[in-house]
Amino acid sequence: MATQTAQPAAATADDVPDVPAHLTRDDRVELLRTMLMMRGIEQRAMSLYRQGKVPGSFYDGYGQEAVSAGATFAMAAADRICALHRDLAAHIVRGTEPERILAQYMGRATGVTGGRDGNVHFGDRDRGVVGMVSMLPDMMLVATGMAMAFKLRGEARAALTFFGDGSTSRGDFHEALNWAAVQRLPVIFVLENNQYAYSTPLARQFAVEPIERARAYGMPGVRVDGNDAEAMFEVTRAARARAIDGGGPTLIEAVTMRMHGHAAHDDMRYVPPQLLERWRERDPIELQQRRLTALAPPFDVAALSDAVQAEVDAATERALTAPMPDPATATDGVFAVGEAVPLGDGRAPWSGFARES
Repeated sequence: MATQTAQPAAATADDVPDVPAHLTRDDRVELLRTMLMMRGIEQRAMSLYRQGKVPGSFYDGYGQEAVSAGATFAMAAADRICALHRDLAAHIVRGTEPERILAQYMGRATGVTGGRDGNVHFGDRDRGVVGMVSMLPDMMLVATGMAMAFKLRGEARAALTFFGDGSTSRGDFHEALNWAAVQRLPVIFVLENNQYAYSTPLARQFAVEPIERARAYGMPGVRVDGNDAEAMFEVTRAARARAIDGGGPTLIEAVTMRMHGHAAHDDMRYVPPQLLERWRERDPIELQQRRLTALAPPFDVAALSDAVQAEVDAATERALTAPMPDPATATDGVFAVGEAVPLGDGRAPWSGFARES
């Protein structure tokens, strides 16, 4: 099975890539709005973190907004998304409100998890987003399992999971790819290749390119410009169509750059400044803004930026006034409510299920 190697061409700040075939003008504006919202929320959350209002540490996806925005935008409502700590745009595409996201960062009762978890470990099953597991490659197995369920049920649905380049060195990566390929499952693996696994550069991570590994497991691999939201949309759309049609999984390598440290505590002094500068010239939001201003008639990107900032400001004020969770509710949603089965009564441990012995 041939591996596709659509290596992104060298680009300059003046480049305006071609218009994709499947996006309307409104779609393209929505992609920009999503990326602006992700960056606005994360910049505000970073400020709140430095003020001591966000507990723990803080992780963001500055410079990587196009990956999760474009990929999630290509998925259907019934599909399932496994979003990680640099994929806030996935939540925004699925409709999670900025106020709930900011409240989540601050551990407030109005956050997505009601104050039970902080930072980015959240999902929303009503919106088809699965909460992340900190051992990041594990979500590849979760997505593969969901795709297996879709296939067994005969449902026209797909699962998509994001993961980083460092994840390709763990066993979970290989297990997920192998099982998905053998079973021809409707799952899309999106590798966010942001050049560093914490402080480990690509050259010290693997000797075989990730898309070549896809070929080894029997699935197509495609490399795409991860700073191009519209390119991300197109390649994910094609992968989903293939998956729903029974063609099996696809590995998408989104080439991007982590413009901030691994987390707020990381000053990333291990990254050459000239490398960051080259990627700064390819900022995904600026790229999309140039596209929209080149339309006829040109779109007013400044007005959209102002509107998004106003929305973030208002959401911040509401989140700051939200209450902290009531400690009395700490065990809500943790334990099942029902009749307890005493030990030693002779019943098999699976007797609560519809299973014949």
